[in-house]
Amino acid sequence: MTTVTTGRTATRRQAGLTALYLGVFATLWFSVPKADPPLDTVLVVASVAALLTAVAGGVVAARARGVDAPPRDRATDRRYLLVVVAEFAAAGLGAALLGLVGWSAFIPVLVSAVVGLHFLPLAPVLGDPLLRPLGLAVCLVALVGLVAGLVSSGSMPLVVGVGTGLLLLGHALVALLRARAPRP
Repeated sequence: MTTVTTGRTATRRQAGLTALYLGVFATLWFSVPKADPPLDTVLVVASVAALLTAVAGGVVAARARGVDAPPRDRATDRRYLLVVVAEFAAAGLGAALLGLVGWSAFIPVLVSAVVGLHFLPLAPVLGDPLLRPLGLAVCLVALVGLVAGLVSSGSMPLVVGVGTGLLLLGHALVALLRARAPRP
């Protein structure tokens, strides 16, 4: 997600890295669903917007490098790494199991739920309280996608991909706005 720091308010570098990472992941989520025209064009536009947001975040992070970054905290770094490793392990193992039992259509729902859940313990680690509502919203998208998939074939990846992508892109844009906010 972002650089691990000890401060409660996000630094410009943190905000830039948040926009960078979430912009990249939003781009990936927009590529999950297969859609017919004109929705396929909308997904391409959303992917480009997310990618441009990621680039802008990278520029912000690069320009702020060393300017306002507090010293790194090893304990915080370890907590961050533990959460991210647990996220990747849960998503990877869950996806493998779903694939083995022939339920691969449910993989986007599982991964979205795991992504949403991982934001909850990251909020205090990264000092970003907005990660909690983001995490809950992503979990809600996973649930809606599951229900949509159970009642309609083919809609699960669309609901989960677009919903998760929009939420990540929205948070990335908010991070860029926070980076531009005047410092107290």
